[in-house]
Amino acid sequence: MKKRVTLTFPKRYIQSPVTYRLAKDFNVAANIIRAQVAPNQVGKIVAELSGDIDQLDAAIDWMRSQDIGVSLANREILIDEEACVHCGLCTGVCPTEALTLDPQSFKLTFTRSRCIVCEQCIPTCPVQAISTNL
Repeated sequence: MKKRVTLTFPKRYIQSPVTYRLAKDFNVAANIIRAQVAPNQVGKIVAELSGDIDQLDAAIDWMRSQDIGVSLANREILIDEEACVHCGLCTGVCPTEALTLDPQSFKLTFTRSRCIVCEQCIPTCPVQAISTNL
């Protein structure tokens, strides 16, 4: 099972090996999508956690017990089909190739299951046809 989460670290946890503990103690893999971490500042990481559902829940409980803020990300990328001009600019910044141009029709194709909601496509769209549901 996979869960996309936003982790907010207190200043004191910036130097702690949290992702190592997730792997070692809970057998949970953390795919870091975006990170904003600096010494003596609150840190934020957007990650996709994967593992057994019970292990994921235990890992999330452990992080919360350590005063690490955990919020489940339920956001999705939305494409306004009427506004989209199928220019393909978004395909160049999509790290997972969730956005592609169909080679036959040159129409934008969005594969939602590949999307990690990194939001890199949103500012790239010249007609603001891409947004999130939140």
